[in-house]
Amino acid sequence: MKILVVDDDEHILRLYREELEEDGYDVVIAKTGAAALEAFAKENPDLVTLDILIPDMDGIAVLRKMKEMRPRVPIIMSTAYDYRDDFAVWASEAYIVKSADLTELKGKIKELLSKG
Repeated sequence: MKILVVDDDEHILRLYREELEEDGYDVVIAKTGAAALEAFAKENPDLVTLDILIPDMDGIAVLRKMKEMRPRVPIIMSTAYDYRDDFAVWASEAYIVKSADLTELKGKIKELLSKG
């Protein structure tokens, strides 16, 4: 299973990559919205974790474009801030607040991939 991790924070990218690869996933990294959309089209991930605040593009805009391209791919919105009241994030399959403890994220990934 391949996971695309989209975040502009080096530490988060490293943490997610190490932890998810340990769990047996193939991890692809993107730091910008443009790179994320390119990787999404080229790499065909089974799941995406997407930061809302990325430098070149709004994460919500990236989410919408990904859903237009491949509506069935589960996308987990991930952010340091609580955006649950923003209806735009509801287009994603899940929403998590970033944490060094990846238990919630890993559980959500397993749950979403087992549905596919």
